[in-house]
Amino acid sequence: MSVLAILIPPRTRLSARTAEGAAAPPADGYAYVLSSDGVQVSSQGRAQPALLPRADTVVAVLADTDIGWQRLTVPKAPAARLRDALGGLLEEHLLEDAEAVHLALPPGATAGQTAWVATLHKDWLRGVLETLEKSGRSIDRVLPSSWPGDAPQGHFFEAPGAATGSARIMLSYSDEQGHHLLRLEGSLARALLPQMIEQPTQWTAEPAVAAPAERWLGSSVRVQTEAERALQAARSLWNLRQFDLAPKHRGTRALRDLARRLRSPAWRPVRIGLAALVVLQLVGLNAWAWHQRKALADQRLAQQQLLQSTFPHVRAVLDAPLQMQRETDRLRAAAGRAGEADLEAMLGAAAAAWPDGQGPVQTLRFEPGRLTLSAPGWNEQQLAQFRDRLRTGGWAVDNAEGRITLSRAAAPGSRS
Repeated sequence: MSVLAILIPPRTRLSARTAEGAAAPPADGYAYVLSSDGVQVSSQGRAQPALLPRADTVVAVLADTDIGWQRLTVPKAPAARLRDALGGLLEEHLLEDAEAVHLALPPGATAGQTAWVATLHKDWLRGVLETLEKSGRSIDRVLPSSWPGDAPQGHFFEAPGAATGSARIMLSYSDEQGHHLLRLEGSLARALLPQMIEQPTQWTAEPAVAAPAERWLGSSVRVQTEAERALQAARSLWNLRQFDLAPKHRGTRALRDLARRLRSPAWRPVRIGLAALVVLQLVGLNAWAWHQRKALADQRLAQQQLLQSTFPHVRAVLDAPLQMQRETDRLRAAAGRAGEADLEAMLGAAAAAWPDGQGPVQTLRFEPGRLTLSAPGWNEQQLAQFRDRLRTGGWAVDNAEGRITLSRAAAPGSRS
């Protein structure tokens, strides 16, 4: 599953606006990272929004300087009012009006639990999304480069707008206590250093500032390019597109997110398990079908053998049960015995079920397997009594125009 990560440059406090109201893209385009598997960098570069590469998933990665973090207890509020409830709790802690700030909860946030809430400039982020999406790039998720978490992480990078040769180094440090942006030139970073190195921290740095960062830290750091850091953010579950900045067509997008998650490397064992389950189901169904076909073939062979052993003169077997019935009927007729479809048997069944108080039959008509009797003046109770008595013996009774017709009821699944 290919991933395109678009690196959004830090917001300037007096950002330019286009005539349509969307934030103007950088003159040299957006930096991007393309990965075929979401882990390794396949290509990177800069391009205008309309010229960015295509990918299965498109994410926008924000700079550390554009996101603030506030810790609070997630309020118990309906989804439609959750944004207002968050704004009310953070109103005194924000530097701008609560309506001008975009808020986003972390993945898995639960009402009643404490969580770190991301705060951003709403109009600026909306303008960035409009600029990208007007060029045909649908942004699936908006991601922070780093965020407060249980595992302490520190990343050294070049401060935005720093002059070449005299780069000012900044440190992005996050742990369960929050997220800090520190300039190494200041005293605050040096004062907090002992506290940071007490924890088992994962230290990384951009290649250009790795050497001075190691001298300041007093230990080695792992080199991590901006592209690698963006892909690391893309593998997280974060998505800052929430509330009024959430994408439209949520049902379709939810299905796309589910499909994308199933195609991700983390879900590869699940995909293998599902594929194995489908294969096992197919193998099992084929084995069961083969067993049923074999059992049916064995039953047919047993019927044929029984027919030919009982009636050796039958050479060609087309329908063993039907041929067996016909040969049995011939033997019965040759012996002078009445069968179930003969007149004697049918008259006997009708006589045994004849309604109480009803006189003898006036007229009758017989066809092989069918006996029609006149029943003038029979009421519904007598007809029901006659039908119920014959049903227990396997007979069917039809009533029409003062006549009742007696025939052998067809057995379920029998052939005609």
